[in-house]
Amino acid sequence: MPNSVMVQELVEKVRLKVLQGEDYLDRPITTSDISRPALEFAGYFKHYPALRIQLLGITETSFAKDLTHEKMVKYMTKMCTPQTPCFVISTNLPIPAELKVAAEEAHIPILGTHLTSSQILSNMTSFLLGRLAPRKSLHGVQVDINGVGVLITGDSGVGKSETALELVRRGHRLVADDRVEVYARDEQTLIGSAPAILEHLMEIRGIGIIDVATLYGTGAVMPNDKIDLIVHLETWTPDAKFDRLGDRGDTQTIQGVIIPKVSVPVKIGRNLAIIIESAAMNYRAETMGYDATETFDRNLNKLIKENSARDSKKKDQQ
Repeated sequence: MPNSVMVQELVEKVRLKVLQGEDYLDRPITTSDISRPALEFAGYFKHYPALRIQLLGITETSFAKDLTHEKMVKYMTKMCTPQTPCFVISTNLPIPAELKVAAEEAHIPILGTHLTSSQILSNMTSFLLGRLAPRKSLHGVQVDINGVGVLITGDSGVGKSETALELVRRGHRLVADDRVEVYARDEQTLIGSAPAILEHLMEIRGIGIIDVATLYGTGAVMPNDKIDLIVHLETWTPDAKFDRLGDRGDTQTIQGVIIPKVSVPVKIGRNLAIIIESAAMNYRAETMGYDATETFDRNLNKLIKENSARDSKKKDQQ
């Protein structure tokens, strides 16, 4: 897990302009939280979040205009600490003169954007959460099946990579093979990606390492994707019990996010790629409100009622 992001990377990924301090873009950002100074312009620095990016918008700069030059010099100097990564000014606003001087003396870059404060705040937070969120490494394979992110798990040698390769051949996309780095983007969203050393690569027993992007094209891979469903492959045994109706509602919690889970028995003659593809399509159908199990239950109850009515009619006739 990276514990910091350089300001240079923030500039490139979020498309910010460097207004001042091009030589200081190697400063680290260690938190995804972003500060919009308010109390600081009133002289309150007891709980100043110095480690955060300082975002100045129309509200902050308008309030600062009412301060005297002496107060602005004092407050801006206090805001420019050795830990402060950078300042970002939204809506193409000009840099306050006092901030220019204080930031230059402290070697802190000032960045700008035409976006509003709310827009750039959302963009920067999303990027920083993805880069700084705690990560967990899982053994498995992740694929995207028609927009459904599927994490395939199971014991080593059960056929995860071979199944994923068949899914790629069927037009789906590989995210990660063997190791999947996951992080929680929020309380309901889990994101998976491949470690840098394994990106686009798969290990197929008997063949070795293959580059999926080279063999099948760049459209066959994804850098990262949501994990919507976990499919666990289990070696079939006569005494093993597996869900036949799909009504168990199994789940697995990863990084605090609850993910639906299905277990699929692995047996000679079973086409695992088609089964997993069907599981993903069934998951999508359920999220859209269609439940095949409920349909089966309705049909079964209807049949029972019809048979009961027919039996009662026969008894009455007798």
